[in-house]
Amino acid sequence: MSTLTLEQAADQLAELGHATRLGIYRELVKAGTTGMPVADIQNSLAVPGSTLSHHISRLVRVGLVRQVREGRVLRCFAQYDQLNTLLGFLRDECCVDQRC
Repeated sequence: MSTLTLEQAADQLAELGHATRLGIYRELVKAGTTGMPVADIQNSLAVPGSTLSHHISRLVRVGLVRQVREGRVLRCFAQYDQLNTLLGFLRDECCVDQRC
């Protein structure tokens, strides 16, 4: 069973419901466990720096992304445990009302 509340799941889904944030998250998921520098995300999606920062901070706020400073580089990581928890929340009660 998922440990997310309905409100937490709604917050995460709302943040992923924006095209730019979904694009950022998909880039980070593709990058895997090594993460991706913010500059690379910016180059890949052609999003202005201030706009990108805003969108990343929203994903960080709901726990889907983590940022780590490595010297002058700010690297972002998809939080796969949170992604799996969110997916679990969506499928936890799949077909529970169906009579087999």
